[in-house]
Parts: sequence; structure tokens; C-alpha cells
Amino acid sequence: MRTANLPVDEPRPPLPAERIAEVPDGTPPDGKDWGHRLATAGSVLVPAAVMLRLGLWGLDRGTMWRDESATYQIARRSLPEILRMLGSLDAVHGLYYLVMHAVLAVRADEVTLRMPSVIAGACTAGLVAAIGCRLARPRVGLWAGLLYAATPFATHYAQEGRSYALVAAGAALATWCLLVAVERRAVRWWAAYVAAVVITGALHEFALLMLVAHGTTMLFTRPQEPVRRAWAKAAGTAVALLLPLVVLSSLQSAQISWIQEPGPKDLGLLALQFAGPGVPVLTASLVLALTGLLRRLPRTGPVGLTAVALPLALLPVVLLFLVSQVKPVFVDRYLFFAFAGVPLLVAAGLERLLGILRAALWRPVVTTVGVAAIAAMFWCQLPFHEKERRKDSRIDDLRAVAAHVAAEARPEDAVVYVPAYQRHISLTYTREFAGLRDTALKSSAAASGTLYGEEFDGEEIAKRLSGEKRVWVVAWPGAWDQDWFREDPKMRALQRGFQLVRSTQLKSGLVQLYVRARPR
Repeated sequence: MRTANLPVDEPRPPLPAERIAEVPDGTPPDGKDWGHRLATAGSVLVPAAVMLRLGLWGLDRGTMWRDESATYQIARRSLPEILRMLGSLDAVHGLYYLVMHAVLAVRADEVTLRMPSVIAGACTAGLVAAIGCRLARPRVGLWAGLLYAATPFATHYAQEGRSYALVAAGAALATWCLLVAVERRAVRWWAAYVAAVVITGALHEFALLMLVAHGTTMLFTRPQEPVRRAWAKAAGTAVALLLPLVVLSSLQSAQISWIQEPGPKDLGLLALQFAGPGVPVLTASLVLALTGLLRRLPRTGPVGLTAVALPLALLPVVLLFLVSQVKPVFVDRYLFFAFAGVPLLVAAGLERLLGILRAALWRPVVTTVGVAAIAAMFWCQLPFHEKERRKDSRIDDLRAVAAHVAAEARPEDAVVYVPAYQRHISLTYTREFAGLRDTALKSSAAASGTLYGEEFDGEEIAKRLSGEKRVWVVAWPGAWDQDWFREDPKMRALQRGFQLVRSTQLKSGLVQLYVRARPR
């Protein structure tokens, strides 16, 4: 029986029965191959099923927030309209919008908008488990996958109509393909690795930071020269294929000018999200992860678990933090893909901690004890999971603004948006704004290739408003006391010939009604 190809400069570790199934072309002599395969399959499928159930729990929150609104209204445009917009805006999300265009063509509602993220979250939990199975043993993979699913940070993005859950799934898949390619040294697996990296980077280019983590894994592992060259070629090919997108999106960087320079507080908040928002869970996760780092699991193949998980969890965060001291781009959702390394480290520590029971207890009992510990961690985080599924879990409630206008407006009323950005509410909830004339709009968002449309100049807007009797203003929340609000050309025109009769402050907008003033 041939054993796995391991680096010649390292001793060959003993190959336990649980890893016999992994040996290329190997034939297990004692029939344990099928037992291992079944254990691995169960360890992958159970976390995926749990994550799928958690993703579907409370999926319809009854409203979208502003980023989901962008997905919803852009993805429903025609393909030429989407491509036209991507030439000047939001190219970093271009592939995701094209995917969602096909998804929303089936059914355009909030649940369908979030379903790709739910499925991607389930796939990521399964892939994290598969990585744990390959690097350690099935129960470590089971624990890692369940830990991923039990974390509110993971279910948050698994229930959001944005690309980040798909990016996390792609990064986990690329990591798994890398491990298989290193073990089997087959061209098809290196090609699969390149494809996974390219697709993930096309979904969000910051995911290319995983290549730094993978390169560090190769450095720690010290594979033979052909493997190092194969990885370098694969990584270089992926970067070259994505370079045009990187250049194009860098020309559109004004879209993220709102991001502030991060500090130690931002790192602390990200650590809370990675390791569990509750102090008890955070403490337990840190203790277990440190245990796994200080007492590393024995390698069962050419790559060790710590060499994969630690760079993935740490290096993208550190690099993006350092870059953000010059050009602020540090946002937690951009680093969500790196979270997959944390449950692997925690599961390794749990394996070490429960290792003392292996000699005294039946193996399934040890697995059950680990699952029970993870269930206890989930129970401690249950209030955070419940909060994620409430209508007020995001910073916006766009439906409340739309519903208020729909309930109060009359047919043939006019509406203006201050600033024009607030038009995204009517672009999302079109039915609630049906019948209202958008007086300031010169060219629609889809026709102009913009996010919110093009407006007339101030003089033309004032002329068009002069013929209206009732005008609704949908303004930025808290805009009433701001100088820019009073100086906006639309507001100056309303102040000259209209009087304010109603003003309502909502979470995501200030809604005001202006009525034509009677001449004295």
C-alpha cells in the first residue's frame, strides 16, 4: 500500500486508521475505509444542515436595509443596464449583481434576495467541517462546522442579501482545494484552486487576502519544490486574471470614502464578532484556541491544522488594518471570509482538552461531549441570534418610510428626495410610491447608469415644483437641523412657495409634507 506523498525533509507521521481513506490509491486492509467515509460525511452534512436551519430561521425580517436595497434594485435591471452601471460604479460587486439578476428573475422578494446567502452559509459550514476532517479527524471537523454555525457573526451574513456569505464559501472552497492539491499534486486540483480563487475574488476583491494566508501556510508547511512552484503559479494566475477588475474598482474608490481610519477599538470589536459576542463564549473560545495553538494536533498529512487556520484567521485582518492606516478600507464584512479559521482553532483546542477522556470513554462519547459543549456555547449566544432576526437588527428600516408615505400620500402628489440618495427607498419599494411624481428626476437610475438617477438643476426643479400643490420630502434621518438640508435647492424652492404642514421622523428617513401656500 502506497502512503501519502509527504515532504522528504520531514518525518512521516504514523497514519491512523481514520486517515487510511485519504491515501491516494490505497486499499484499506481492515475494512475501516467505509466507516471513516461515513463519519466524514456525517461530520460535514450535520453542520451544513444546522447552518441551513439557522439561516432559514426568521429570514423574513419585513424590511431591507440600504445595502440590501442596492442589491435588490440593481439586480432587477436588465443586463445591459447593469453592465453600463458597472463601468463607472460598484464593479467590485459586479459578479454578485449578475448572479442575483438571475435569482430575482425567479421571484423578486426579500426572502429570495437572501436565499443565496443562506445556501452559501450552509456550504461554508460544511466546508469548514471538511477542512477539519482532512487536517485532523471527523469529530474535529464536526465541532469546527458546528462552531461556525453557532456564531451570530456567521448567521448575520447568512441572512443578508449581499455577497459576503458567498465570498466566505468561495474562500473556504479555495482553502479545501489547496489542501487536496498539496496532497495529491494533480493538475486538475490546482486548476480547481485557481477557479475558486478567481470566482471568490470576482465576488469581492478583498478576498484575495486569502492568498497571503495560503502563502504563509505553504511557508509553515515547507513542501517540496514542485508543490511550491505549483502554488506560486496558481496564485499568480488568479491575480493576473483578476487584475483588470482590481484596476477598475480602484478607479471607483470614491464609493468607500465614508470609511474611517480604524483603531484598536475596531480590532477589539472584530475579535468579539469572531470569537463570540458574549463574554463567557469569548473567554471559552480564546482558552480553547490558545490550547490548540500551544499543543498542536499531530499532522495526519502534509499540512497541519494550525498552519492553515491561524494565517487565515489572522493575516487578512492584520494586513487590512495596516493598509487602512494609509487608505481606510477596514470593515468587518470585508473580512468575514477570514472567520473560518477561528472555529478550526477552537475545535483543535477542544480536541486537545477532551483528549484526556479518550482512554477512559468510548469514542462516540467524546464526540458527544464536544457537541454538548458547542450547544452550551450556542445557548449562551441565543439572545444575540434572536436579536439578529428582529426587524431592528440593521441600521435601516426602509419599509417603514415607504409604508408611511403610502398611507399618507394622495394620488398625483409630488415627491422629492434630499439628498438624491434617499431615492433608493422608492427604487426598492416601488409599489408604495406608485402614483407619486418624482419632480426632480431627470433620468432614471437604470437609464443613466447610476445608483439613484440624475436630477435637474436647481432652477429647473424650482420651476417644476411651482406647478405642484402637495409635495412630500423624503430626507436623510436627522437632516432637519443640518445646514446642507436647508441649503439644498429643492428645499429652498419649497420654502419660497410652500408651507410645512406635517413632519415625521422615522429610523431611516425624515418624511415631510409641504402644501402650496395661499396668497395673502
